[in-house]
Amino acid sequence: AAHGARKMEDYGRFLALLASSLLVGFVSVILSLVWVFHYREGLSWDGSPAEFNWHPVLIITGFVFIQGIAIIVYRLPWTWKCSKLLMKFIHAGLNTIAMILAIVSMVAVFDFHNAKNIPNMYSLHSWIGLTAVIVYSLQLFLGFAVFLLPFAPVRLRVALMPIHVYSGLTIFATVIATALMGITEKLIFALKKPEYSASPPEATLVNCLGLLLVIFGSLILWMASRPHWKRPPAENAKILRPIGATPEGTEVESTMTNSSNADKSDLRSNTEAARKQNIKFDEAGQRSTM
Repeated sequence: AAHGARKMEDYGRFLALLASSLLVGFVSVILSLVWVFHYREGLSWDGSPAEFNWHPVLIITGFVFIQGIAIIVYRLPWTWKCSKLLMKFIHAGLNTIAMILAIVSMVAVFDFHNAKNIPNMYSLHSWIGLTAVIVYSLQLFLGFAVFLLPFAPVRLRVALMPIHVYSGLTIFATVIATALMGITEKLIFALKKPEYSASPPEATLVNCLGLLLVIFGSLILWMASRPHWKRPPAENAKILRPIGATPEGTEVESTMTNSSNADKSDLRSNTEAARKQNIKFDEAGQRSTM
């Protein structure tokens, strides 16, 4: 009973963090819209500053908010009954949407710069931002090729999983850092009368937006780095699987996860050897992704 209570408390804590991060992310998107519509020229696609404004809005919506959700999607306890493959598709799909929005937002900047004869790619913001987009697309491509399509050998998946996880979290953190550089740069360029140093309302609003991005990032990274919030391995499917079989989630896994606990305890006393073999896959993050 104590264990059950602890589980519920842990679940409650997870839900509170999830709700907070969704709220903070959502408010960030709203603030980016308030910024461009209330203080700047709104949104359009005509080479004007209103075209540039797609950049902060789409980066915050896609590259920060949607990417953040994609990172923690495996952590949602109510999805643990779903097949792992379905969750992979959702993870890949959200990351693909984030990628598309990031690319459109980059096109908006280059297009605006070229229309106004502003040089491209001279700032540190642009260097790190472009690098993040390139590495992200590489990560997405490798993720599809290795983890989603059924061709990669288990060994390769096991070897690449820790790298995939590390890269994902690093890219996410880098994107937030780059967004902070970008909004600072924009405020310094755009605020002339009154200047940024005079702390006009726009400066305060956008500084708060930056703070929210940091809070959002830290909440997502916390949820993603707690080992006890990992998607649990399908224990029984694991033990039944012959040694050397692929540890990739199949129909067997999803039907077995629903079997009763009595079954589980019988299975658990099953062969230790098979278990040790499969724990190796698990430690490599094969099932748990984190």
